[in-house]
Amino acid sequence: MDNLLHNLHDPMSTLDLSVGGMTCASCVMRVERALKNVPGVQDVSVNLATESARVVTAAGGEDMNARLRRAVRAAGYEPRAASSAADDAAALSPWYGFGPVGVGLLLSIPLLAPMLGQPFGQDWMLAPWLQLLLAAPVQFWLGARFYRAGWHAARAGTGNMDLLVALGTSAAFGLSLWLWWRAATGDHAGHGGMPHLYFEASAVVITLVLLGKWLEARAKRQATSAIRALQQLRPETAHLVGPRGESDVPLAEVMVGDRLAVRPGERVPADARVIEGQSEVDESMLTGEPLPVPKGPGDALTGGAVNGDGRMVVEVSAVGAESVLARIIRLVEDAQAAKAPIQRLVDQVAAVFVPVVLAIALATLAGWLLAGAGIELAMIHAVAVLVIACPCALGLATPVAVMAGTGVAARRGILIKDARALELAHRVGTVAFDKTGTLTLGRPVLTALVPVAGGGDEAALLAIAASLQGGSEHPLARAVMAAAAQRGLQPPPLSAMQAMPGRGVRGLVDGEPWAIASLRWCAELGAMPDAAQLERLHAQGATVSALLRFDAAGAARVQALLAFADEPKPEAAQAIRTLHARGLRVVMISGDNLRAAQAMAARLGIAAEDVRAEVLPADKAAQVSALKKNGQVVAMIGDGANDAPALAAADVGIAMAPAGGGTDVAMEAAGITLMRGDLALVAEALELSARTVAKIRQNLFWAFAYNVAGIPLAAFGLLSPVVAGAAMALSSVSVMANALLLRRWKP
Repeated sequence: MDNLLHNLHDPMSTLDLSVGGMTCASCVMRVERALKNVPGVQDVSVNLATESARVVTAAGGEDMNARLRRAVRAAGYEPRAASSAADDAAALSPWYGFGPVGVGLLLSIPLLAPMLGQPFGQDWMLAPWLQLLLAAPVQFWLGARFYRAGWHAARAGTGNMDLLVALGTSAAFGLSLWLWWRAATGDHAGHGGMPHLYFEASAVVITLVLLGKWLEARAKRQATSAIRALQQLRPETAHLVGPRGESDVPLAEVMVGDRLAVRPGERVPADARVIEGQSEVDESMLTGEPLPVPKGPGDALTGGAVNGDGRMVVEVSAVGAESVLARIIRLVEDAQAAKAPIQRLVDQVAAVFVPVVLAIALATLAGWLLAGAGIELAMIHAVAVLVIACPCALGLATPVAVMAGTGVAARRGILIKDARALELAHRVGTVAFDKTGTLTLGRPVLTALVPVAGGGDEAALLAIAASLQGGSEHPLARAVMAAAAQRGLQPPPLSAMQAMPGRGVRGLVDGEPWAIASLRWCAELGAMPDAAQLERLHAQGATVSALLRFDAAGAARVQALLAFADEPKPEAAQAIRTLHARGLRVVMISGDNLRAAQAMAARLGIAAEDVRAEVLPADKAAQVSALKKNGQVVAMIGDGANDAPALAAADVGIAMAPAGGGTDVAMEAAGITLMRGDLALVAEALELSARTVAKIRQNLFWAFAYNVAGIPLAAFGLLSPVVAGAAMALSSVSVMANALLLRRWKP
């Protein structure tokens, strides 16, 4: 339903593509540029770590999908059917498998024999024809992909890692052939009449690049393990309960309304409601909650949760893409496919990186020639520049950290909807909480119904109040209904019921006009209760409403006061102390009167001046905007549909949405969703954001550092192409390994 509403308001369509053949940040820029040139495309985000593209278009459909795929292919890359990052990583492309790497190592290691023999005073140089025989398959078979991708890039007027590798290794291979030919024709004398050849440089560089890509693929698999773990929660079959008993059916055939049997130890096949039986259910993979949750008739179950020792019969409430598990996977995938704001710096660098490197390589070649070095020495130094400058690590630095951070968050029951929220959360200075259902249990009880003088009998007034609240899902309405049911009261018939958002409800009870009103509405109607009675109830921390009756002239008169109490969540005070210890300001926003809100704030450790009381649902967003005016980055935490505008207005919106009871609208508006109602997750989300951003910055530092230090060293002749190739491969692997350290994070 939330997706339907979203599409009604937003005519844009989002399409996902998998893109094969991308190797570096320059490839990302090239694919983005090609897709943006397709008519109708509004926005493009290409992710190197997941090898995917997310395209926002003015119109979807097969025609647009075909045009996008054609644009990707024309840019020199391979469009594939959209799949999740987890699927791509799990597949481990055959070309990046260890087979080609192993072949490359077997052929390249003998070429290093002279280098390995020198420390021992041994001359292990191979014959030129044997060097050629070993290097040629590596150069032209294993390295064919670099030629293909490099040619596409050159034809498009751009550059990428493949072009640099192809140029560098071809130069080393060609130089070796030229030196061999000169020696064979008597134009050059060297070791035993044969100069040193550089076949080992071309072969080893290609092998090291392939080894780095294989290690990257393995690291990507680890980074997407959270999504794979979630996907594996779906059982393959379900036990359908029919007139003739139970029968096993494929999960894909289960429909809403079906009744299923869930046996002890099995996973719940789909979102459902318990009809028969009782058990305890382990939801830890979905919510991070370590303890099993008791479930009985009427309770909601989430597909993927593990049943305990009891057998239950459940009625399916959602399947497929509408299930909670599918939504969780979609949120994690969306966050991993998104581009963090800090990536803009990388994109700007990548746009000019390869042309600059080519210019530096040409300058290196010319500089060494002008300095009097031979063509072979100048060529080798230029090759080293080309090889070490490959921008693989630059393209992986940000997305792989985002993948690791969102994966860890998902395991903790923290769903991060977009990379912007993940990057921004660590800068939060003010945390604003909705009160009811967020800081409190959200299960208020009616503690007192106080008739005013001449108001009537307490039981009769409670029955009228229950009649007015019969059609409402508000927590206070449920409290009134529960109190009436506990006393066995039968509410009189209600007609012409009208809800007044933020004010109350009115209607005809037995044909007479009544209303349950907030104190704000009472003031607007000119029917304020007795001040002394209000003060006494407020001093107890109660939320107070008034039961009003309207006379023939339409004037309202107070007949009774209803006092409600809602207990704070057990962990709320500690969670707020943790936030205060981090130096954060905590604000509570409530629709309650000021005295009741301040009484609750005092119990939680929130300062009186940080209480915003008597705030209508429509005004919560304005309160958040006011908090942002002083330059503070503001996080808003809420749990209901009426919090959605405030969640969207905040810099970081955090929705409290326990599995099976979450609010779709709040989840859609928030950048972060907490899958269980544990307020300690708020501080965890902020801390995880700080750790992830730190990893991004570390990765970018090392990605730039390799090039800033390596290119001058290569240009000045201090790095051989083999060492440069090893350093280039190491840069990508180190960036991936550093990001994967996030998986060890614990709050």
